Amino acid sequence: MLGRGRALAASRGAGGAAEVGWLIDAPAATFVYGAPEALSIPGDTEGSAKSVRQCPAVLAHRAGLFQVTCPIDLHLRLRNLRTSKPLLVNAAGNQSTVAAKVLDQMVTLMPRDRWLDAERPVLQIGAPWRFVTDDEVWLSQLPPFYHYRKEPLPGLLIGGRFPIRLWPRSLMWAFEWHEPERDLVLRRGEPWFYVAFETRQPHRRVRLVEARMTDELREYCNGLDGVASYVGQTFGLLKTAAERRPTQLLHRKARS
Repeated sequence: MLGRGRALAASRGAGGAAEVGWLIDAPAATFVYGAPEALSIPGDTEGSAKSVRQCPAVLAHRAGLFQVTCPIDLHLRLRNLRTSKPLLVNAAGNQSTVAAKVLDQMVTLMPRDRWLDAERPVLQIGAPWRFVTDDEVWLSQLPPFYHYRKEPLPGLLIGGRFPIRLWPRSLMWAFEWHEPERDLVLRRGEPWFYVAFETRQPHRRVRLVEARMTDELREYCNGLDGVASYVGQTFGLLKTAAERRPTQLLHRKARS
């Protein structure tokens, strides 16, 4: 009977919302990074029962998305693209709100041999959000396709998908520069990317909570951070991650 009771409790837990924690894992200036926000439908709440805002498919799609906003203002330009060492320039110059030293730490123009296309530079910007869970959940990082920009970006966000129960890695904003003759302008507070979560049950919702960095989580993250510098296929380490994972990694952050 005890075993049956545990199985019943597990089945009930599987039917509830999957809890996913988020935290900012940066050494300083964590206040510039905002909390992920659930996506809502803007506009008049009144209207026809047949309006787009009442469509269950639209509502279900948006309900699974969380928005992360850009933490800083950036105005970047490419130089010497035809040479062996293209150069990334801070086009804002002395009007930039971001210190040059910080910009050098946050932004990386990837070497040409790591680009998807020889004519399209790839840029990475540190995005120190970590998502952690004790449920079987996959995270997908997506472009903010519900956000309309009068001046489109000169390229595309490079998305990714990985299992955050075993791989709570810190995110990156990766960008493929399709029109390198155009500047890349990002504004603090505008939608930067979306995160979507999948569980084994398509109907199962995700509840996002603020998490805290524990000693166990830090030790576990130290094991997975930077492994791409040592091996080619990091997903080959998922078995090792599963073997070394503590039973619980998600701990809510208490707010007074």
